[in-house]
Amino acid sequence: MAPTDTSAVERNRAIVISGPSGAGKSTILARLFKEYPDKFGFSISHTTRGPRAGEQNGREYHFVTKDQFKELVDQKGFIEHATFGDNSYGTSIKAVNDIAEKGRICILDIEMEGVKQVANHPTFPRPRFLFLQPPNEEVLEQRLRSRATDKEEAILKRLKQAKIEMEFAKSGEAPHDKIVVNDDLDKAYEEARKFIIEG
Repeated sequence: MAPTDTSAVERNRAIVISGPSGAGKSTILARLFKEYPDKFGFSISHTTRGPRAGEQNGREYHFVTKDQFKELVDQKGFIEHATFGDNSYGTSIKAVNDIAEKGRICILDIEMEGVKQVANHPTFPRPRFLFLQPPNEEVLEQRLRSRATDKEEAILKRLKQAKIEMEFAKSGEAPHDKIVVNDDLDKAYEEARKFIIEG
């Protein structure tokens, strides 16, 4: 295995973007990747769940067994990992470093517990943290309902989680370098773009 180019990893420091479901992360990232097609990369996560129809190992996910996943955890190979239900998901240090070594900036779109793990990782170079939030809970609820993709129970669960995430973002323990309030998409995109590109 080739040694990690630490200067490339430092130079192309990863960006962690987080925020509640419905805050507009996917929209802003899609726009950013379109404007800068050769600048960024998404790390491919590991998961213990089986591939869905059309998914390929190494493209959507690195599909691994529970034993392989545990081995990586024991080797401290993840910068963050979590288990939802029966399946585990994790971002490996190697996946992030591979992107940096290609001269690209790795974007990590992760949830709150993952953010805490990355911020407190003992050896991984500290990424830059961006939190994207809706103007308020009412607007978020409107956005989630207008999607018409979730059942009522799922919407209420997302709203509850959003409240926890927004409270965490305001707390002293949050690692966020920048909080962008998405009340106007063009303005929020410009703020996020400036932070990500110009630092």
